[in-house]
Amino acid sequence: MRQFVIYQRVSSTEQGKSGLGLEAQERDIQLFLENYAETPYEVVERFVEVHSGKDNQRPLLTAAIALAKEKRATLVVSKLDRLSRRVSFIASLMEDRDLDFKVAQMPHADKFQLHIYACLAEQERDFISQRTKAALAAARARGTKLGAPKHHLEALAAARTQKAREEALKVAGVIVPLRKAGASLRSICEALNSSGATTSRGNAFHPSLVRRMLSSLEVLA
Repeated sequence: MRQFVIYQRVSSTEQGKSGLGLEAQERDIQLFLENYAETPYEVVERFVEVHSGKDNQRPLLTAAIALAKEKRATLVVSKLDRLSRRVSFIASLMEDRDLDFKVAQMPHADKFQLHIYACLAEQERDFISQRTKAALAAARARGTKLGAPKHHLEALAAARTQKAREEALKVAGVIVPLRKAGASLRSICEALNSSGATTSRGNAFHPSLVRRMLSSLEVLA
C-alpha cells in the first residue's frame, strides 16, 4: 500500500488560527490523493506548522521528512513554497535519494521542472525586493516622507509601476525556455502560479497573458 506523509505550512499565527490558508492546502492535497495517488493508499501522518518559509530550520518539517524516510512514504505538500522559499533547500531535498516528495498542484512535474519553478519563485522575490527598495529610494529623493499611510501607498504604487514595465522581460527568462521545450500555455501558467509568482497586479497568470508576453518577445505563442 502506498503511504503518504502530509506537510502543511502557513507563515503567521493569524493564518493558522483562521484556517483559511490551511483549508486551501488541504483541499489541494485531497484532490491529489483522490486523482493521482495509487490506490489503495494510507496517510501515515499530517504535520501542520506555523513558520516562515524563509527559515529552513522547522521542527515539524524535519519530523515530516524523517518519518517519510523511515516509512518509505511520499511527502506531499500543496505548493512548492510550502517546503521552502529557497532554491538551495529545495535542491538538497531533490538530491536526497531516500526522500520522495510530490507537489499536489503539480502532480506530473519531475525534478527538473520543480527546480525551474523554485528558481522562478526565488527570482520573483528578488525582483520584488529590488523594485521596492528602488521605489522607496526614489520617493525619498523626491522629498516624500515615508511612513504615513498615504506616503506608503505612493511608494507601493511606484514599485508596482516599475514592476509592470519589467514584467514581460522578467518572466521571459523562464517562459521562453519552457515554450521552446514544448510546454503548453496552460502548463506554463501552472508553473508560474504554483511557484508563487504573480503578475504586477498580484494576480495569477493565465494563458492569454502568457501568449501576449511570448508574442511581444517574438516567440511563437
